[in-house]
Amino acid sequence: MDVEHRHADRGTPLARFASRILVVCPRCGGRAVVVPRPGGGPLRYYSDLLFLPRRLACAGCGATGEWEPERRAGARVGVTLGGPAEPYFGRPLWLQTRCAGRVLWAYDAEHVDALTGYIGARLRERGCTPSSWDMFPRLPDWMTSAAHRETVLAGLAALRTLAGRSAPADRSDAADGSASRASRRRVTY
Repeated sequence: MDVEHRHADRGTPLARFASRILVVCPRCGGRAVVVPRPGGGPLRYYSDLLFLPRRLACAGCGATGEWEPERRAGARVGVTLGGPAEPYFGRPLWLQTRCAGRVLWAYDAEHVDALTGYIGARLRERGCTPSSWDMFPRLPDWMTSAAHRETVLAGLAALRTLAGRSAPADRSDAADGSASRASRRRVTY
């Protein structure tokens, strides 16, 4: 079997892709980015990204925003990842498109590449002990179905192209915010 058609899952968490999230700018509607604020120190685990203070910045119009994790009884309250809105500011993701009657989304180009590798594989191998943090086993059936493989790969190719664009006119019609719902669930640490 061709190596290009094989994907070995090593337990990739969705949090791995949360260090740089492309979003729709609240001011100009172009591409903005949500990143951890500088000076947060080195990460020990990808899950640390759920609790770090964040900064939203738009290179197009200069809009900025700051997010701090809530504190409850001495614990930091982080966010829960997933869905077509980023969880820190509640902004619609820049990388989303309509696909197979649903919304296909990703956080950044690296996330798109990881999804493309998994969806495009004809043979998907599971890694060691599965975890509730693993991204690939939690993907919806419509994305992983062989019947939708070509459609989803075309959608991911559209997202890959969109990752290189930043003007408000380049924004996908799916990124209008109508499908965005920031998660109400929070995690504590």
